Amino acid sequence: MLPLRLRAVVSSLILCFLFSPFFCLGIRSFPTAEDDGSFFHYAEAPGYRNGAGCPVSSTHTAIPSCDPSLVHIAMTLDSGYLRGSIAAVHSVLRHSSCPESVFFHFVAAEFDPASPRVLTRLVRSIFPSLNFKVYIFREDTVINLISSSIRLALENPLNYARNYLGDMLDACVDRVIYLDSDVVVVDDVRKLWRVPLTDARVIGAPEYCHANFTKYFTEEFWNDPLLSRVFSSRKPCYFNTGVMVMDLVRWREGNYRKRIENWMELQRKKRIYDLGSLPPFLLVFAGNVEAIDHRWNQHGLGGDNVNGVCRSLHPGPVSLLHWSGKGKPWVRLDEKKPCPLDRLWEPYDLYKPKQTRDRVRDQSWGFSSSILVGYAHDLL
Repeated sequence: MLPLRLRAVVSSLILCFLFSPFFCLGIRSFPTAEDDGSFFHYAEAPGYRNGAGCPVSSTHTAIPSCDPSLVHIAMTLDSGYLRGSIAAVHSVLRHSSCPESVFFHFVAAEFDPASPRVLTRLVRSIFPSLNFKVYIFREDTVINLISSSIRLALENPLNYARNYLGDMLDACVDRVIYLDSDVVVVDDVRKLWRVPLTDARVIGAPEYCHANFTKYFTEEFWNDPLLSRVFSSRKPCYFNTGVMVMDLVRWREGNYRKRIENWMELQRKKRIYDLGSLPPFLLVFAGNVEAIDHRWNQHGLGGDNVNGVCRSLHPGPVSLLHWSGKGKPWVRLDEKKPCPLDRLWEPYDLYKPKQTRDRVRDQSWGFSSSILVGYAHDLL
């Protein structure tokens, strides 16, 4: 005959499997600093470990990010897009052959409602074994260079943080993949990391030469012979800055931050574009970008910058899905108005809404899912 406590556990397990499989998941959930609904609530991600053939980590580096075996990824981290950022990180780890060899560089705004300190604790609670560092981005670095855009979200100073990665990241980091917060990676990110930047190119990204390049700048720009001459020696193509491989050695040596800022300063005096942080990158780099396979940026899934309508995938294989545009998958899912492709984002979402947490707390038996799974393991 089983002891009383053990009988209770077994009975709870039976009820769990018969009536509510959700409660059998061995994933714990964590609040932020204040569990009052004012911030966010996320589940802990599964632990992901390196597979066979992964590079051996160096133990001789005083600065963790200086390990030469690492793949470096830079992303922004803010309260408005936090849910997307967490899903993006989860997707990278889930599909990486060497997840323990990925180092994330998170850039957080100095005055975000969720402070960089809170965001750091939250990331650590969700991904306990993640290699990462949070950098504080001083918004006054760029605030006086930002001009109005066609969508208010595009005026967020954090959108311009990618311009300053060469200054912010440790000097030993000579190469980085920059990812927007509204992406999921469905392939091994090491494949993207290994893309060579030939002919001294500074950045690599998928190019879209069929796009109407002229629409990214105003008539005032194209009618000015001195300004439009910037493209006279190049064949410029549109590229999306939400997915880029960046050579930070060449970036720093060429002072590309200042080159971008020069165009932003001109924009403040003379309206030459309407679309946020993208046009300065096009002015500096278009026509001199390492063309990466389109599979690494299936962009535009958020629709345009005004209506955010549903869109379908571009033809061809997919390694990265990008909800650029106004519509974001987590917003449409919460509103119960998802686009078909938003369901591809959903498996990486670790956010647990308050209603779900309340259902867990209201269960008649007094065992949490993690306790049940722990006892089940002991019984096997």
